[in-house]
Amino acid sequence: MTSPDKKSGEAYWKATLSLLTVILILWFVVSFGFGIILQPALDSIHLGGYPLGFWFAQQGSIYVFLILIFWYAARMNKIDREHDVHED
Repeated sequence: MTSPDKKSGEAYWKATLSLLTVILILWFVVSFGFGIILQPALDSIHLGGYPLGFWFAQQGSIYVFLILIFWYAARMNKIDREHDVHED
């Protein structure tokens, strides 16, 4: 039989790993997908005078990465509070 602490720890790590999985998938799609694979299709759309594929490869992925960092921090704070492992 598992103890309540072990179940709580497993639930915490499951939530943490789920969040990390989503973030890594988004990171891959934006950097590799939009910047390399979908670049020719995105180049028909222009943003600020530049093709969108070029923009994602050069600057868009950086903006998305920054957004992911802040989203990760906010979600981890929420997960920490839900599992009562937050810092005061």
